[in-house]
Amino acid sequence: MQSQTRGGTRWRRFAVVMVPSMAATAAIGVAVAQGALAASFSVSGQQFQVTADKLHGTGFVQYGALDSTKAGAKPVAVVGINTAEIDGLCQAVTIPTGLGFDVSMTLKAGGGGKQVTAEKLYIDADDMTANAKFKNVDIGVSADNTTKGPGPADKGGHGEGSHVPGSFAQQADEVWFDTVDQKAWATSAGTFTLPGLHLSVGTGKAKCDLKKQ
Repeated sequence: MQSQTRGGTRWRRFAVVMVPSMAATAAIGVAVAQGALAASFSVSGQQFQVTADKLHGTGFVQYGALDSTKAGAKPVAVVGINTAEIDGLCQAVTIPTGLGFDVSMTLKAGGGGKQVTAEKLYIDADDMTANAKFKNVDIGVSADNTTKGPGPADKGGHGEGSHVPGSFAQQADEVWFDTVDQKAWATSAGTFTLPGLHLSVGTGKAKCDLKKQ
């Protein structure tokens, strides 16, 4: 009983609040999967895991920035991709409840030969592992002068005002990433199409498991 009443919150009341919000999340996800909705979302102050078996992108840029969150400013490496094709996408986030257990939310899409597609995709991450290949890469270009991907030099670009003018960036015409594992603070996209979307909610720690390449 003590864990259920911590902070004056009861489990029944918590469930009443959480279930509608998760149902709304699932409804939005289905609309996105059907191509009926442009997605632009971020998780503020809550780090989450993003993995992919394979990612092919055209128009790539990467630069440093600061994300402002409720937990304070977070230094991140922003990856911007004009168009992306992704196999085996997974996103996992663990949400503390303050009730003695955590809620896990895991989203998967892009299996069975169907690819997730995204346009103007941005990922703000502070840790990433992958096998990478770049085509026509420029390393050390000024972040303000990037031209190959959707960087801060674009009008209204992601991270506008949060990067240091003239700071280090890299860009490439195309990128191929295999076995991608990232710890991210925010993800957004102009459009995000997720075939085979599956959203699962449970208790405990959420985790995406990558296939062995």
